Amino acid sequence: MASTQAINTGPPARERRPSTSAPLADLKGPIGPGFTRPKHKRTVTGFGPGDIKSVEASIPEPQREAWRKFMPKHFTTAEEFEKETVRHIETTLARSLYNCDEGAAYAGTALAFRDRLVLDWNKTQQTQTFADQKRIYYLSLEFLMGRALDNAMLNVDQKDVASAGLSDLGFRMEDIISQEHDAALGNGGLGRLAACFLDSMASLNYPAWGYGLRYRYGIFKQEIVDGYQVEVPDYWLDFNPWEFQRHDIEVDVQFYGQVNKWQDDEGKQQCSWEGGEIVKAVAFDVPVPGYKTATCNNLRLWGSKAASGEFDFQKFNSGDYESSVAEQQRAETISAVLYPNDNLERGKELRLKQQYFWCAASLYDIVRRFKKTNRAWKDFPNQVAIQLNDTHPTLAIPELLRILIDIEGLEWDDAWGIVSKTFGYTNHTVLPEALEKWSVPLMQHLLPRHLQIIYDINLQFLQFVERNFPKNRDMLGRISIIEESQPKMVRMAYLALIGSHKVNGVAELHSDLIKTTIFKDFVEIFGPDKFTNVTNGITPRRWLHQANPRLSALIASKLGGHEFLKDLTLLHKLEAFVDDKEFRKEFREIKYANKVKLAKLIKETTGDSVNPSALFDVQVKRIHEYKRQQLNIFGVIHRYLQIKAMSAEEKKKVQPRVSIFGGKAAPGYWMAKTVIHLVNQVGKVVNNDKDVGDLLKVIFMEDYNVSKAEIICPASDISEHISTAGTEASGTSNMKFCLNGGLIIGTCDGANIEITREVGENNIFLFGNLAEDVEDLRHAHLYQKYVLDPALANVFDVIQNGMFGDAQSFSALLNGIVEHGDYYLVSDDFGSYVETQEKIDAAYKDSEEWTTKMIQTVARMGFFSSDRCIDEYAETIWNVEPLVPKEEANLP
Repeated sequence: MASTQAINTGPPARERRPSTSAPLADLKGPIGPGFTRPKHKRTVTGFGPGDIKSVEASIPEPQREAWRKFMPKHFTTAEEFEKETVRHIETTLARSLYNCDEGAAYAGTALAFRDRLVLDWNKTQQTQTFADQKRIYYLSLEFLMGRALDNAMLNVDQKDVASAGLSDLGFRMEDIISQEHDAALGNGGLGRLAACFLDSMASLNYPAWGYGLRYRYGIFKQEIVDGYQVEVPDYWLDFNPWEFQRHDIEVDVQFYGQVNKWQDDEGKQQCSWEGGEIVKAVAFDVPVPGYKTATCNNLRLWGSKAASGEFDFQKFNSGDYESSVAEQQRAETISAVLYPNDNLERGKELRLKQQYFWCAASLYDIVRRFKKTNRAWKDFPNQVAIQLNDTHPTLAIPELLRILIDIEGLEWDDAWGIVSKTFGYTNHTVLPEALEKWSVPLMQHLLPRHLQIIYDINLQFLQFVERNFPKNRDMLGRISIIEESQPKMVRMAYLALIGSHKVNGVAELHSDLIKTTIFKDFVEIFGPDKFTNVTNGITPRRWLHQANPRLSALIASKLGGHEFLKDLTLLHKLEAFVDDKEFRKEFREIKYANKVKLAKLIKETTGDSVNPSALFDVQVKRIHEYKRQQLNIFGVIHRYLQIKAMSAEEKKKVQPRVSIFGGKAAPGYWMAKTVIHLVNQVGKVVNNDKDVGDLLKVIFMEDYNVSKAEIICPASDISEHISTAGTEASGTSNMKFCLNGGLIIGTCDGANIEITREVGENNIFLFGNLAEDVEDLRHAHLYQKYVLDPALANVFDVIQNGMFGDAQSFSALLNGIVEHGDYYLVSDDFGSYVETQEKIDAAYKDSEEWTTKMIQTVARMGFFSSDRCIDEYAETIWNVEPLVPKEEANLP
């Protein structure tokens, strides 16, 4: 990666290959008495498509026959599965029958399935290389994959076989699955969307790779201590059978240093980035199986290590023990934690380092693979589609330019043409603070060559705009990639937009909003065709089939099989059974059983007992002011005060409710942490109030993750998606709840609007102000008389009077609403929110009508599949075709 040699006209430098990938011999003819030359050569990282046929033809038949004879086979019976599992427990783990606990049984099972996936994985990579068609490279800083074993078993359709095998060995499937750590590679919807997309790309047979970072401690493990969030490391990599370290794939990634410029013999300006620090990126591969297909795609995660090795012997021998490992520790921090706290300058630098490290390693890999095809550079966009999942991977744009111009010797115009046809950019937010900006001094210090390239991109772009809009000079300041602030900032969203051929939002409202707000000028410059919408979706394999197997089986029994898991639009046929008494009864029983399961988890994790017959009201997602968990907890306090004021007779009419919260706050986000503290303090008071009993419980689920979501989503009666209108790009948890028969209370925001259109206004509970009114309301808060909603004022009074502990702890949260403009319109929407919650209570009491709403909601969720998303991306953005695996893949 750090190669900085200019392209000269002299003879090409000799290619220096590591010994591991050098050919066995380049000699012709005999090579000694009784020896003939080797018939073929093999390399570690494989061949390009052009080499494969000649290499295949050169492998002697006896070698082919030997390989064929001992090639591993897929297990298909419980007995074959047991054989593989016991072999791994005895030999890979060095355990035996007498000390095989549930952890060892999980490891053996996971390794057996990993081997099963690897066979498909190898064939898939070979088939895709051989076909030599366009590939998708999905760059995401988060991949919230969740547990892999259950997903793998279901996707290869062998869970029943494994259950029977484990039973023979004396274990229960549920106990084995629960041994697995969640892969801690993400925080929220962004990472889970990326995981759903990988599942869909494999299930639909698209040739695709994901690229991310291998965080050693992930985001963090959340513990609640005295009501406060405390972050502790998440040691999820203690045992991870799902990854393969590719020792042969290491990339040198450069930081700091300086840029040298000179003219070559032809008078052409040359640049080289020199000096600074080198960190090695090491590849770890994770197989991503498709559902009921032999396609198994790849997720490549990059780990970091020091270029000089782990240990400096000279420093150690001279007694400088700490320094002897300092370089390795500094390198490893790059891939230690997702989203380091960037309230500090050092945190900002580390975060930018992470982004470049991952982009540089990924681009190196993509370019290496392309060069094996021996195609001309102009063909690069015909072979490679790179999707930027939000602004985090935007540095891939100047990095590809650097490779093409500085290393490969292309002219600027040719290189820019290639780059701008290769990238697509998915925008996930309209919140100004979430549109990444990096200070120019920081980028100059860390990535001096990239800053020059960004300035060059900006200059060319501004000149283009000036030529086409000569009378609109004000626009130039608004659209410049460089923000003229103190210090100057690089606007990453603008760079992503200018360097991509398509920009998409993730819900219809969101895509309209980005065109009328943050990217308004760019629509005028590029025209509306550059902008499109792909409404998010979820994979039904994980979020219905895996999370809610009984409901999946019930649907399959009515639709004649599980085809709906590959074509979710088939769910509409369920409407024919909406009046079927047996179907309705079974549907209700499944929902109740799921609530019992969640109640058990709540008891185990919090010690609180909840009644499964109560209405389960759930809000689980990232804790953020715009998602308005504060509105929810204020509503809960309001409900608590109402119950407290009731007579015994009135209490008998109250609909019992369990309010369930879950989610993590960013370590440096104090306001979000205050919301968590308030939820826990309210729970402490309410759950111990004998006057209230089971009429109201408040639960905070510690360390919310994908595995907990798989229990929570099927158990919800109502879920809260109550962001301030115009702030949530899409949301995908709303889709997960609906697909499992949970209804929504929500604002007209994100995908809630499209969900309403699909399920019908009778089956969703909407409230609150609309996106078009938000700016006027904010303006009125600041410049006109601001009156707090009376019911909310009452809630604030009891908080300030110490009902939930030290009032000072919550003063910033309340002051943000009372004295600082209520930016997220909590007060404006409070009355409407409370009124809508009362309608939910009334609707839930009519269990027959509620059952109809649940069934209709599930039946109308066909649109919200990530398979539909991926087909839309493939057709409108990537121009990629599926590659259906052949029955018999070519033998090595």
